[in-house]
Amino acid sequence: MNKVWPATLTFGDVRLRPIKLADAKRWQQVRLANQDWMQEWEATAPLPIADPAPTFRQLIRKLLRDAKQGRCMPFIVEYRGEFCGQLTVSDITYGSARGCHFGYWIDQEYAGLGIMTTAAALVSEHLFTAAHLHRIEVAVRPENEPSNKLVQRLGFRFEGVRQSFLHINNDWRDHNIYAMTAEEHTENLLTKLKA
Repeated sequence: MNKVWPATLTFGDVRLRPIKLADAKRWQQVRLANQDWMQEWEATAPLPIADPAPTFRQLIRKLLRDAKQGRCMPFIVEYRGEFCGQLTVSDITYGSARGCHFGYWIDQEYAGLGIMTTAAALVSEHLFTAAHLHRIEVAVRPENEPSNKLVQRLGFRFEGVRQSFLHINNDWRDHNIYAMTAEEHTENLLTKLKA
């Protein structure tokens, strides 16, 4: 992993690769099939919406533009070669802060298999070792037990609750904030998956 972006990250059957415009059809199929399941966790825009929701092409073009400028890393998550989700590293800052946060979603068909835990470990290793960031943050709704367990398993430290942090499913929702710093990153997170 000598390149920060674009990068392809692999561990076992899990692969993270840069998102691309050619992913449009499969991305839309998976999102449509999982619409009801993801509604509880997906960020929404509070009404009234000033601008219409972006199309897939607009969204990806913006992500790729931001990625070129070093502000984000949008990945497609694959399991055994099949598209199963997305993980996006956002708000990358350098200078004195050197940090970021990431979020993710997965196709319900693949949930509970440890895929996203592996993806989160892969991207965290990349952020600490290749991007040389100092702090990684993840925000998780308190009700989302699988995601809370995911970050805890990897050793992310609970920092507290941000009240009304994001607008999700027509309301402002609290989020648990987890973080890990370079000083706390004392072992390769992928080794935790073998334990």
